[in-house]
Amino acid sequence: MRVRVDFYLRTDRLALRRFTETEADADLLYDLHNDPEVMRYLNGGKPVPREVITGETLPRFAAGGFYAAFDGETFIGWFLLNGPAEGPELGYRLHKAAWGKGYATEGSLALIDRAFSLGARRVYAETMTVNRGSRRVMEKCGLRFVRTFFQDWPDVIDGSDQGEVEYEITREEWEARRS
Repeated sequence: MRVRVDFYLRTDRLALRRFTETEADADLLYDLHNDPEVMRYLNGGKPVPREVITGETLPRFAAGGFYAAFDGETFIGWFLLNGPAEGPELGYRLHKAAWGKGYATEGSLALIDRAFSLGARRVYAETMTVNRGSRRVMEKCGLRFVRTFFQDWPDVIDGSDQGEVEYEITREEWEARRS
């Protein structure tokens, strides 16, 4: 028996759906969040215990704003579009096998479009200064550099001394880009 899945958004190659508090979704997140390369700029590549996934991460993701991303039947990672309707945050985390294939850009562009169609005035994203791959995706999506800032994190990871960066795109910039 197939379970009906309601997709939040579809692109040419991706289907994004809301997370559910199921063991299947916990498994998807556990695998993704325990890849040291995927987590390099987030926690220094440390393993994330399953209890944290099931007790903290998955309930937060299922509450809204986080979307499981699939290419066909294959889970490739997740996207985030969450926060105030007038200025939500954009984010993404993809399996290594999905890196360099344009998925992050494709999913991000679709979510940016969705945000502006729902009345957002701006969309922003943040990453570590040293995370060149993520910064490149932001730039491909038309986001521009806003600032570098520094936060106190409980664990120092490689590159954290260079701070975090914020990028944004405004409604006016998005509309001009679409013309």
